[in-house]
Amino acid sequence: MKKNIIIRKAETADLVQVYGLIKELALFENEPNEPTNPLKKFIEEGSCKNPRFQVIVAEENQVIVGIALYYYGYSTWKGSMIYLDDLVVKESYRKCGIGKQLMDELISIAKEEKIKQIRWQVLDWNENAIKFYKKYPVTFDATWITVKMENF
Repeated sequence: MKKNIIIRKAETADLVQVYGLIKELALFENEPNEPTNPLKKFIEEGSCKNPRFQVIVAEENQVIVGIALYYYGYSTWKGSMIYLDDLVVKESYRKCGIGKQLMDELISIAKEEKIKQIRWQVLDWNENAIKFYKKYPVTFDATWITVKMENF
């Protein structure tokens, strides 16, 4: 197991490394050309007065080895929620408990803020992630279809 992992909220100076992990995730998901959000815009939207997203980082020796990128949403049925957009751990650090540390920190934030729901998506072929998520009291919802609109 890796040593000296620090879990903390990201700072603006971390966003270049965070962006790199998002690119690494795109490669893992066989979608290297899908991330089209420019780094400059990513940093602007993550460091402005009202940031569009938040990030928890896992750091070892000033190198970010994992992230949980999330934002706040609202469910008319459940109230405030957190949407976990990306949970990423560098390949060489997987199976070291870092994903659990990041997820547990996100759960702690939700509890502290009295948020009762965290939502996210997982690719149906990502068996390791599905197995990981099943360690938590989750519900896999097969009745909802993801819908998105782009390029309008």
